[in-house]
Amino acid sequence: MYRSLRVCVVIPAFNERQKISQTVVTVPDFVDDILVVDDASSDDTGERAMEAARRRVRPSGVEVIRHVQNRGVGAAISTGYRRALALGADVAVVMAGDGQMDPEDLPALLDPIASGEAGYVKGNRFAHPDIWSAMPPSRIVGNVLLSAATKVTSGYRHVFDSQCGYTAIAREALAKVPLDELFPRYGYPNDLLSRLHVAGVRVLDVPVRPIYGEHWRSGIHLGTVVHPIPWVLLRSWGTRLAAQARKRTARS
Repeated sequence: MYRSLRVCVVIPAFNERQKISQTVVTVPDFVDDILVVDDASSDDTGERAMEAARRRVRPSGVEVIRHVQNRGVGAAISTGYRRALALGADVAVVMAGDGQMDPEDLPALLDPIASGEAGYVKGNRFAHPDIWSAMPPSRIVGNVLLSAATKVTSGYRHVFDSQCGYTAIAREALAKVPLDELFPRYGYPNDLLSRLHVAGVRVLDVPVRPIYGEHWRSGIHLGTVVHPIPWVLLRSWGTRLAAQARKRTARS
């Protein structure tokens, strides 16, 4: 528990045998449930996650959910969210399976939800002083461009670093999201932000430490910048504008 909240950490993982053990072991002990969603890895990611679970204070608090076929990081997160809701979690946190998220930053994501300040809290690596030395220059350019575009399409003009997957969402906010309709692969966070705006969820950015290591690999490259993320942004923008139009019609 954290400030009387049952906290569930969702860890989407695909071929993360190098980092998944460290990721599971270092999740703070105040977390009640850890859900590793193995998105049909071809290696032993799931087995290593369970081995790591036995080194925790409460091994029973760790579950490995395996997709039979690879469905994408967004679909893996949605699977974890559904299980978190079923377990009665008050907050669902997303931490990548590659160790790219600092566990020490977790309280900063949870505090605004515990205080009622926000329903969805996301990390902003650009608000951390290490960003310029830690993140590769090509990733800085890509993230800045996508973040600027997402400001427009999502409706949240105050948020940045849209591709940062280190997030926390309150149960009440999560219940408003149509998980079956969210984009299943890269582009998921952009789509989710637009749908949260439609649902009227308060979103807050908090600084988180950027981490890049030996086994790090990014889902952002030229292919995703050209497709499918721009299409996802346009679709999300259209969905948000259509929802706003329906609301205006209902009020008139």
